[in-house]
Amino acid sequence: MQTLKNRKIVKKVLKFLDDREILAIHGSRQVGKTSLLHYLSENYFRAKASPSNLVYFDLEDFVLLELCNRGPDEVVKYLKGKGSDFNRKIYLLIDEVQYLENPSSFLKLFHDRYRSSVKLLVTGSSSFLIKKKFRDSLAGRIIDFELFPLDFEEFLDFKNLTYNLGSDSETLVREILPLYEQHILYGGYPAIVLEDDVEKKEAKLKQVINAYLKRDIRDLTAIRNIEKFNNLLRILASQSANLLNIAELSNTLGIAKKTVEEYLFILESTYVLRKVYPYHRNIRSELTKMPKIFFEDTGMLNLLVNKTFSPVVTGQMLETSVYSLFRKNTDVENITFWRTNKGQEIDFVLNFPKKNKVVPVEVKLNYAAKHQRNLRYFMEKYPAPNGYLCCLDKSRAGREDRITVSFPWQMYSLF
Repeated sequence: MQTLKNRKIVKKVLKFLDDREILAIHGSRQVGKTSLLHYLSENYFRAKASPSNLVYFDLEDFVLLELCNRGPDEVVKYLKGKGSDFNRKIYLLIDEVQYLENPSSFLKLFHDRYRSSVKLLVTGSSSFLIKKKFRDSLAGRIIDFELFPLDFEEFLDFKNLTYNLGSDSETLVREILPLYEQHILYGGYPAIVLEDDVEKKEAKLKQVINAYLKRDIRDLTAIRNIEKFNNLLRILASQSANLLNIAELSNTLGIAKKTVEEYLFILESTYVLRKVYPYHRNIRSELTKMPKIFFEDTGMLNLLVNKTFSPVVTGQMLETSVYSLFRKNTDVENITFWRTNKGQEIDFVLNFPKKNKVVPVEVKLNYAAKHQRNLRYFMEKYPAPNGYLCCLDKSRAGREDRITVSFPWQMYSLF
C-alpha cells in the first residue's frame, strides 16, 4: 500500500476545518483528490471523530450516488442507521460530487439543515461540470480550493528527497538540476512521479489524457466533434507560453471563433490550460491585449506536442514549468506578462498587491547578458526595483545590478 503523502493544500484546508462552510476541492482527473481525502482522514479527522462519525462516499459507486440523489434527509437517515452520533461532529467526505444530478441543491440543503452537526468536504474532477450543474447560489456556504499536479517541492517530497532550494552550492545544483529536468519532462501527476519506468510513465499519462477526452469531454459535455476538439488541444499544446490568437485558431481548424472560445473555456475549467493576461498600469496602445496560454502540466504538454516523451527540455517547456511553479504558489491573477507591439517582452510580471510591488521575470534556457535588456527597460519604465533572469544554465552569469540570475527552483524565495 502506497504511503499517503502530505500536500501543500492541506495547510489551507485545515484553517477552515472547524468552520461551518462546506469545503470543496477542485482539480483535474488523477491529480490526487481522493488521496488527499484519505490523508486528511488518517491524519486529522480520526483524532476528531469516532469511526462511525467519519464517513467516506465515492460517488462512482452507483448505490451511494443514488442515495445522495434522493437528498440530504435520506443521507442522514443512512448515517443514523450506520451508527453515526449526531450529538457529536460528523465528518462526511464525498468524492466526485459532480456526478450528482443537482450538486448545488444537495449541498445547499445539506448545509442549511445539518451544518451544525455535519462537516462536508467534497471533491470534483471538473469545475466545468460542477459550474454547469450549480444552479443555486452557494455563496456563504462553500469555500473552494484548487488541487494541481505536484509542484517541484512536492515532487521532491514524493521522491523522499530534501534540499535547501535556495542554496548556490555547485554540488547541490548538480544534484537538483536533473531532478528539475525530470519534473519538467514528465510533469507532476502523482502516479507518474511515483513511477520510475519511463515507458510506464508514458502509458499512464496517455491513459489520463484518453480518459479526459473520452469520458470528461465526449460523455459529459455537449461537444459533438471530438476530433476538432482533440486537434485544438494539440495545437494549443504546441503554443503553450505563446500569445493566443483565436482568429488564427478558428481559420486553422475551420470552426467558428465562438466555438474556439467555448472549447477554451472547457479546457480552462477542466484544469488543462490557463490564459495569462498582459500587465499594464495604464491601458496603452503599444501593449498587446492578447493573452498567453500555458498548460498546467508540462508532462501532458510534452506528450501532446511530441506524441511520446521527448528527453529534451525546450524553452517552451521551461517557461511553462516556471508558470506552473508560480501558479501553484500565488493567485493566478497575480501572474501576468508584458509585451509591446514592437516585440519587447517580459515572460512574467508578478504582482504582489499587499507589498505594492511588481517583479519582472525573464526565462531562458541559458544565461546571456543580452537577456537583461527588456528587464532593464521594464524596470525603468514602470518602475520595478528588482528583476529576475531565470535560467537552467547560469554558468556564465556574473553579478548583475538589480537583476538576480536564478535557477527556476530558487524562485520559491519570491513567495
